[in-house]
Amino acid sequence: MRIPKHVGIIPDGNRRWAQKNGMTKECGYDFGIAPGINLLHFLENQGVSEISIYGFTVDNCKRPAVQQKAFKDACIKLTEQLVNEKVSLFILGDSSSKSFPEELQPYTKVPEKKDSRTRVNLLVNYGWQWDLSHMTVDGTPHSESISRMDLIIRWGGMRRLSGFMPIQSVYSDFYIEDALWPDYEDIHVEHAFRWYDKQDVTLGG
Repeated sequence: MRIPKHVGIIPDGNRRWAQKNGMTKECGYDFGIAPGINLLHFLENQGVSEISIYGFTVDNCKRPAVQQKAFKDACIKLTEQLVNEKVSLFILGDSSSKSFPEELQPYTKVPEKKDSRTRVNLLVNYGWQWDLSHMTVDGTPHSESISRMDLIIRWGGMRRLSGFMPIQSVYSDFYIEDALWPDYEDIHVEHAFRWYDKQDVTLGG
């Protein structure tokens, strides 16, 4: 079976999951951390070399303050666990904004190319307009070091990219999983990979 080299993850449905389970919306984000680590282990075992995960967007910061705190705290906790996994971690987002957690500043440096560990890109306070319009000092987008995504998987049933790295998603295949993110199971990715294996990847040719 053909395995994608770079997989993008949109872990949607945390708030709906919380309400479904009798909690307030902000409680759902904490339950999305363990699935992120489980997903990492599964993708590593499958031979995926790069993973990009949508943490939260600039637009998400329009949500109520209690929800903002919850998803920022969840990103911090996920980062702490990712560091223990010894991956090559890069956090991408507008780190100059007050909405960017100070604890994550040390991980905003692009990893060295010679690093052979699994590359994990975590998008925190990311905005597609910010990425395209606020260039680095050498005139390239902030996401320039991130490779093209072969496959994007979105949990939660929504059929939209939500501004997920427009440059890297230009030729990505897009798979929708209806299960809410906290209900993650490895079988979801297995189904996505089987679907991906049947796609005719032409890259426009």
